[in-house]
Amino acid sequence: MDRRELLFCAAGLAMSGMTAARATPEIAFTFDDPRTEGGGGLQWPELNARILSAFTHHNLKAALFVCGMRVDSDAGHQLISSWDSAGHLIGYHSYSHLNLNEVSAAEFEADALKGESLVSGCQHAKRLFRYPYFKEGDTAQKRDAIRNFLHERGYRIGRATIDASDWAVNARLEKRIADRRGANLDAYRDFFLQHIWERAQFYDSLAWRTLMRPVRHTVLLHHNALNALYVGDLIALFTAKGWRPVDAEYAFQDPIYDRQPKTVPAGESLIWALAKETGRFDKELRYPGEDDLYENPKMDAAGL
Repeated sequence: MDRRELLFCAAGLAMSGMTAARATPEIAFTFDDPRTEGGGGLQWPELNARILSAFTHHNLKAALFVCGMRVDSDAGHQLISSWDSAGHLIGYHSYSHLNLNEVSAAEFEADALKGESLVSGCQHAKRLFRYPYFKEGDTAQKRDAIRNFLHERGYRIGRATIDASDWAVNARLEKRIADRRGANLDAYRDFFLQHIWERAQFYDSLAWRTLMRPVRHTVLLHHNALNALYVGDLIALFTAKGWRPVDAEYAFQDPIYDRQPKTVPAGESLIWALAKETGRFDKELRYPGEDDLYENPKMDAAGL
């Protein structure tokens, strides 16, 4: 724990002594992989507008992590501009969405440089880089090489504290819509909300047990039909459960996001990695931290 984080922790505890553990949890919403393909019967402009409208309604600013190859077009520029114009944080998510555990450091660096201009020209762009798949290297040498590369280029790492598999639920939702137009989708909504809520509870508990202080949480979501339909409900759920939704830029000011866990293979949720680094939670830390292989049996059982 560095001096900045130590002061943050001390200040938090000083607010109410050891009762700081009961402070209102905070959560920001971050999105990966904006694209212009649409989905779930929605063309991309409507899908995009629905997500943006939810955040306007709740007076919140999210973060959008841009994978270059998915927006390297006139339509893609329009999509990114719509988020920038609305004041949301714009971060970078590589160009080709390579898994660092499966490619060389040199290949990953070259891809990370490609298409930086797609983001850098945005008014609300921040030097935040999010690793594709949350994979930060299968060796210590590769992990440290890319971290040094990003640091030299002025990037912080845009990790999330709460990982989840909304993309897996979205795949089932889109298939149902394609197979049966007009189908009742309430079960997908309910599963999605419960899934994100359960993962938030797990990672918040793990954060307290690892760090002994509150953190400004960020949850990983995706720019897809599922969130176009239900992210407003998700924000409302966290509010109803006593959490405080906050702007993404504010959340990333928490010094927890400057930590560099020394795990191998590196990556997963930031909280997962920090807990793994302690060696105290191996019995409850599955690998990978999140994946469709965990959620598919549950959706099968629910008939989704």
